[in-house]
Amino acid sequence: MVSLHRAMVFSFWKPNAYCMTSMSLHVRDKWSHVIPKCSVSSTSYSSVSSRSPDLVEREYADLQLKPLYAASDIGHVRIRQHVNPLSSSFSVPVQPPDWKEIFKDCTLPLMVDIGCGSGRFLIWLAKNSPLHRNYLGLEIRQKLVTRSQFWVKELGIQNIYFMFANVNVSFEQLVSTYPGPLSFVSILCPDPHFKRRNHKRRVVQKPLVDSISKNLCLGGQVLIQSDVHEVALDMRNTFDAYTDVFEHVDRIDPSFSCDSEGWLKCNPMGIRTEREIHAELEGAIIYRRMYQKTRHLV
Repeated sequence: MVSLHRAMVFSFWKPNAYCMTSMSLHVRDKWSHVIPKCSVSSTSYSSVSSRSPDLVEREYADLQLKPLYAASDIGHVRIRQHVNPLSSSFSVPVQPPDWKEIFKDCTLPLMVDIGCGSGRFLIWLAKNSPLHRNYLGLEIRQKLVTRSQFWVKELGIQNIYFMFANVNVSFEQLVSTYPGPLSFVSILCPDPHFKRRNHKRRVVQKPLVDSISKNLCLGGQVLIQSDVHEVALDMRNTFDAYTDVFEHVDRIDPSFSCDSEGWLKCNPMGIRTEREIHAELEGAIIYRRMYQKTRHLV
């Protein structure tokens, strides 16, 4: 095995990242991180009378997506909240795109958001991050991908792309062909598939984690989170088993603070996902873990 020096922290964002009412951004160098200073908890931002769609619009206001809602018949889409990824209709791997055609510089580090939903979260990162990166959103619901791509085109953001894909079928084929390094993977509030017989439908399965651990660059990171404790614990147990590849970030950088059970105390991304907004409005706890690749398997 090749070990990564513990002093090397390839963090995407710093840990005490999220503050709903005041956000001060500091940029250190081209590999550094946006560090929004947090002084007020996110729960103080919203009242029980607030509507979560309104909060989503407010938190993502700088994207200025509202004028685009009526600009096309895909402005508002009706989608199925849950799909069966084991269905035969999702069993065929998607073909990798011509990366040179979709990204201006396809050698830049790549962040992949698995189950990107509406795409707002990833679009916000692509627009606001000072890091020189490309962003790839993978989503199993085609209508959301179509709308996300429409938004990206209208906004003129060139370092982001959305694809329809079943990641448990297509992830390896996609990321292994990307010319640059895979530096960050996020799996945020995936479909919980509560029934035991449907646990095999959950996105975090061993073959996917095998592929992530193999393709992620040395120093690259993985963020997992869920508002469902049992789902978060299931994902955590799967990644925790890869001790020969990953370490949790608080063991590398003590500024990443965890609670007594080992969950990150703060959102490290600088913006909440839509699911986070909905869940926290209802009083749910968000359970997070972030792993850093410290070794290559030889």
